[in-house]
Amino acid sequence: MPEQDAAESAPQVVSSFLERRREQVAQRWADALLFRSVFTLSRDEAVEACKAVVDALSEVAVSGRLEDIDAPGFGTVREQLGRMAATRARAGSTPSQIADEVAGLRVPAMDLLRDEFTDPTSAQAQESVLALTVLLGTLRLVVMETALDANSELIERQRQQLLEVATPVIKLWESTVAVPLIGTLDSARSQVVMESLLEAIVDQRARYAILDITGVPTVDSLVAQHLMKTVAAARLMGAECIVSGIRPAIAQTIVQLGIDLGSVVTRASLADALAYALGRQGIEMTRSDTGASAR
Repeated sequence: MPEQDAAESAPQVVSSFLERRREQVAQRWADALLFRSVFTLSRDEAVEACKAVVDALSEVAVSGRLEDIDAPGFGTVREQLGRMAATRARAGSTPSQIADEVAGLRVPAMDLLRDEFTDPTSAQAQESVLALTVLLGTLRLVVMETALDANSELIERQRQQLLEVATPVIKLWESTVAVPLIGTLDSARSQVVMESLLEAIVDQRARYAILDITGVPTVDSLVAQHLMKTVAAARLMGAECIVSGIRPAIAQTIVQLGIDLGSVVTRASLADALAYALGRQGIEMTRSDTGASAR
């Protein structure tokens, strides 16, 4: 290729280079770990993805905003590499590892850029190499930011899934469901408990809902408030809520805190709560040598 017009600025030179050598840059980048590890089945898809990134970088270069991660051209990069970063994050790659893979794109592009100049040591050549280095450095920052966002979203989804798994709603009897709570009951988990319970009341047409707090280590005013809100929400859905698992230590704590649970039906154990719910439905519980039965 001929020497660049000396009147062109380094960013313009880089933009023109990326436009002209789009195919060659994309072909080389398609073999880089970043793209190869995501597009494992089709190299053509990897090449097309690389072309989209090259086009975006050319747009950023022509604007002259080489160090601005908010430059409009990087929007396409975020969209394209964001999906890739999310894929790599799900595969176990850290944001720093993904950023290192982006850094691996520099050498193939730099080699092609140097070939553009008859004298790679000229001032314009060195300025253009520096401009491309800065541009790819900013790309690295953009990808790190995107990867961190992808990791945060993944962690949030996993946290939500754990909350849902940790708060199962069990159908104990016809028209009777229960939520066995284990561990600390904070605001986020309380919301999941309430939503899961209300959905179960509707789906199972439940008339009685048991909140079993046997596995809750401590009950303070905040936990009691969450329980009261859940009980009230269940009542609005037409179900009576029973709180079971009131151990002596928890009963003393509730009294000492001055928490009023007078409007809430409480029972010492899940079995007692189930017996109460069945009794309210006219089902009598009897005990035998082999256990309890209903009739």
